[in-house]
Amino acid sequence: MTFETPCQHAQHAWEKASRLAPPPKPPQLPFYMPAMPSMRLIRVIDMAWWRCRRRWLFRRHIVPLVKYDDQILRDIGHRREDILWANQLPLKVDALQALKARQKKGHLPQS
Repeated sequence: MTFETPCQHAQHAWEKASRLAPPPKPPQLPFYMPAMPSMRLIRVIDMAWWRCRRRWLFRRHIVPLVKYDDQILRDIGHRREDILWANQLPLKVDALQALKARQKKGHLPQS
């Protein structure tokens, strides 16, 4: 898909990276089978996989936005320093949510 402006491309990249929803919690079973792993372990593995995929999507779609100039990044509501900061966060922290929270706190200069 081609976009007319870099701003449209940047907005599409943000939407694409934000699509991955967290996995649902496993059901509470009324019985326990000894050969079955615990549901807590299954949840931990699910969440770890989700975090890896979410960070991969962030690095694939959001980090390349730093090649655009500051005006385009400001148009979509971010700064180059914020994107690079979010990329350095630990894996347990969702980079997209941290970037949104940083944006809401008002780290952007007023134009």
